Amino acid sequence: MSTATARHPVALNYAAESDVVVTPDASRVQLALEGSRGTVGVSGQVKDPTLFRDALAAAFAVLSSDLRYRGRDRTAYLAYLMKQGKRASAQIWEAQKAFLDNALEGEEKKDAVLDPVLTVDPDQVSLEVFSRDESAYARLAFDNSLFDKREAAHGSTFLDVPQDLPARLDRLRAYAPVTLEAHVAPTAKAAPTGEPRAPRTVEVPHAWLRGFLQVQSAATLPATTCSIAPIDLYNLLFALRTRRSKKAPRALRFELVPGAPPRLVLEPWEQVLECHGGAYTGSAPAVVRTFGRQRLAALARLLPHAKSVHVQLLGPGLPVFWVIDLGVATLTLGLTGWTESGWSSAAAFDALMPRDVPEGLAEKLRLRLRKDGPLPFDVLTKDAGAPKDQVRAALQLECLRGRVLFDVARGTYRPRELMPTPVDEAALRYGNEREARAHRLLGDGGPGSPGSGEVKLTQVHDLVGEGTRIQGEVVDREAVRSFFPSFTMDLEGRVKDAGCGCPHFRRSGLREGPCEHMLALRLAYARRRAEEEALRQTPEGRKLIRAETRAYVRRDPATGLEQVYRVSLDGKVVALTWGPRLGDSRHQRLWFDTDTEARTAYFSRLEKLTADGYIDAASTLV
Repeated sequence: MSTATARHPVALNYAAESDVVVTPDASRVQLALEGSRGTVGVSGQVKDPTLFRDALAAAFAVLSSDLRYRGRDRTAYLAYLMKQGKRASAQIWEAQKAFLDNALEGEEKKDAVLDPVLTVDPDQVSLEVFSRDESAYARLAFDNSLFDKREAAHGSTFLDVPQDLPARLDRLRAYAPVTLEAHVAPTAKAAPTGEPRAPRTVEVPHAWLRGFLQVQSAATLPATTCSIAPIDLYNLLFALRTRRSKKAPRALRFELVPGAPPRLVLEPWEQVLECHGGAYTGSAPAVVRTFGRQRLAALARLLPHAKSVHVQLLGPGLPVFWVIDLGVATLTLGLTGWTESGWSSAAAFDALMPRDVPEGLAEKLRLRLRKDGPLPFDVLTKDAGAPKDQVRAALQLECLRGRVLFDVARGTYRPRELMPTPVDEAALRYGNEREARAHRLLGDGGPGSPGSGEVKLTQVHDLVGEGTRIQGEVVDREAVRSFFPSFTMDLEGRVKDAGCGCPHFRRSGLREGPCEHMLALRLAYARRRAEEEALRQTPEGRKLIRAETRAYVRRDPATGLEQVYRVSLDGKVVALTWGPRLGDSRHQRLWFDTDTEARTAYFSRLEKLTADGYIDAASTLV
């Protein structure tokens, strides 16, 4: 069975069903918890019912969200054509209907995803959810100060969320006292009125579980952080709600200049939203493009309660974390690089897997967290007796196993047992069998003998305003032949004009996803970009550069117009392109006698652009 079709069985045993009881004098929120994890629970009177209601509504909106494209059922139209005597046979009708039923079968299953995870800690109670389309993760944390007469039993377990629970929560009113009762077994006051519920087993797909754990693992990576005001989030949501883009690129671009407030730019209209949350405190300017911005609509319910908004940007293609400070509560929304976790995410998720971890270090850190509670990274590193990179990799590994959680809002690691037994990270490493074979070709220890292939990048063409054209050669020793995959990535990281000579591509093209040779080439390209970026920061590395393209941007504060300056090095030639982003550009080509002279002129031009206030945006434009 392939990795994509594997499932992880999870047994659930609820004594009752979650419910909301509303009376004229008081309201009670009864949350049913799974009973096989021991005694876990929390109860108390809610001091701010409106905040409590809206925060839960936002979390449940993320849980139920599914923005994947769904094909239209055209059976009625085909039936109409048949009545008109057109060429639409009953076989076509039945075949298309069967295809749609099969394609949507897994999405209609209620038990295809895990129930939300409720964790009771000494300082807070938190709720974790993951969307059905595997692209949005949310963690809602309530501080102890939100409750009067709080009683708690610490631990983690699953929470029952009936389909109509969000609608019942909307019945809560601020003028009536609200009491929270979250227990494994119902109390005398919260006795269930229906029949006892039978145990059930949820078959969670490994692909869904992989996304859930890897998004949390991504939170441990270094990030660029900026702050915006709640009114800036309102302006962003209002702009997204009042207009729709029918063409690419559809990105939300962050422009960050040290000492200046962040700017949000909506593509393709180039609408600039000036932020008011304070100056960006980073050491270097940056431009970061993010995709899947429609998922931010789930935050609209929190706008009346938001105190501040913090954004953590990990980099192109990697998740983005939005932290909404609500005073006595915090909601952390983690969004994957793209709404559809497809081929575009393959190279990005490659960066989320931890490197080599010394034996015993991960278990040592987990036991320390269980003993002393939430701890920051610096404290864990100080007492671990290991380098920082190894400690970070060990904590990232525990996040992938579901036994440790990184609290993005507070910057601390917390113990949290997602499953009764740790998740096998090896089973979740690859999204499907073809991705595993792609890593085998790269020598990453996939199935079969390691290093059973060789991947070469033969040509990388920068298509100005369109994307990047990548061509390569993959030597597959198991197939005893070479393949020559190629594809074009547009400005949103999507792939078009792909081709390969392997049997998989000849049979189905991209309808069943990319072949392992295309995936291997995509991963090789991403890794080479990372290596080149590290090398070009050193004088020795610069000497090895023969060809590359960098793009720099600067926005005029008076007019708000953005100037783009693109510099390319190709052997003895330096090519320049500059002008407004949405206007005509000027071009210039400079020829030199030697590669060394061209390289010196190239880097001198880049340094001058930086001194003139331009921001390096090459990684966001290709």
